Amino acid sequence: MTEFYDALETRSADERAADVAIALPEQIARAAALAGYSGSLGGVDASAITSAADLAALPVLRKSELSKAQGADAPFGGFTTKSASGFAHIFQSPGPIYEPGGSDHDWWRMGRFLHAVGIGAGDIVQNCFGYHLTPAGMIFESGARAVGAAVLPAGTGQTELQVTAARDIGTTAYAGTPDYLKIILDKADELGVTLNITKAAVGGGALFPSLRQEYADRGITCLQSYATADLGNIAYESAAMEGMIVDEQVIVEIVTPGTGNPVAPGEVGEVVVTSLNPDYPLIRFATGDLSAVMSGESPCGRTNMRIKGWMGRADQTTKIKGMFVRPEQVAALVAKHDEIVKARVIATRQGEMDAMTVRIEADGPDETAYAKSVVEVLKLKAAIEVVAPGSLPKDGLVIEDQRKYD
Repeated sequence: MTEFYDALETRSADERAADVAIALPEQIARAAALAGYSGSLGGVDASAITSAADLAALPVLRKSELSKAQGADAPFGGFTTKSASGFAHIFQSPGPIYEPGGSDHDWWRMGRFLHAVGIGAGDIVQNCFGYHLTPAGMIFESGARAVGAAVLPAGTGQTELQVTAARDIGTTAYAGTPDYLKIILDKADELGVTLNITKAAVGGGALFPSLRQEYADRGITCLQSYATADLGNIAYESAAMEGMIVDEQVIVEIVTPGTGNPVAPGEVGEVVVTSLNPDYPLIRFATGDLSAVMSGESPCGRTNMRIKGWMGRADQTTKIKGMFVRPEQVAALVAKHDEIVKARVIATRQGEMDAMTVRIEADGPDETAYAKSVVEVLKLKAAIEVVAPGSLPKDGLVIEDQRKYD
């Protein structure tokens, strides 16, 4: 029998709608009072916005608008109800774009997901999400604290030390990108070390079926969440592994990409999220991710709406090795060297891990001359290929994702 995180997970549709009808107008009113929303929510009757259907009348907020607002009103663009000094953390993600972080109980709502994985008191979580500038490490640590688990704040890299620590402290659970766990396990095999990891909470990249099966063959239950630095947890898998269940403190819409218009039930569209976080009330925030609503309820007994999970990007922005690579970053790489005509980032898989190639059109030096710039601008190491000007396709793509998700 499933043990639920709290009573919110099993509310009836009528109960959930009644709760939203109270919380949503309060959040709209809270947002409308902020400088960041002065041009978009001014004059809106918050009391009339009581459901996801009502939200469709409001404008969509895109990350590019948030970034522009932050440039004019640093660091949060007038979208938070506290000053920067009122938050426990301030994070910087690639862009750069700044996100607040709180130390209140499970501020990012990740505990619900970790509980669904089976993580709780008595577990030691090896948290291999990054703690440097970006918030993923703190997001998962906050969730682990919420369920009573201990945390090794491991980050990434130094794989042999990761294996040693996991063995010495008795790590039972992993948190990190889907493929980094395989690197740790393979290194443990190489060293002849037996680890006690039986649970894995992953995010920040696609969990391919073959990799999930490899973990299952090792006796590791691996489930994934869908979260962002701005919103925290959006949706998560349960043991049923049938789609992803929407978190209880967000409202998810699926809209036609580039618009705010809801698609028909079951159709693929862009994920737009309204957060009920009172500190950071993001209203109809466009994630740029594609998904679709699944009909019915999860067999696990949780009753909230389900989505099919991550189905690609509505724009060319692509997540590689847990980091977003954006078209504007590729443009910055081109601008950094006078001799570069064009560049194209290509995402592939090598074995069970993400790989990135940067193909550069230039009449210039060889690949080694660009390696440093690629890391500086794209924040990731890559294979680099220099090709003659005119060699790259003229199809408008600067980021090409060749990975298969089925």
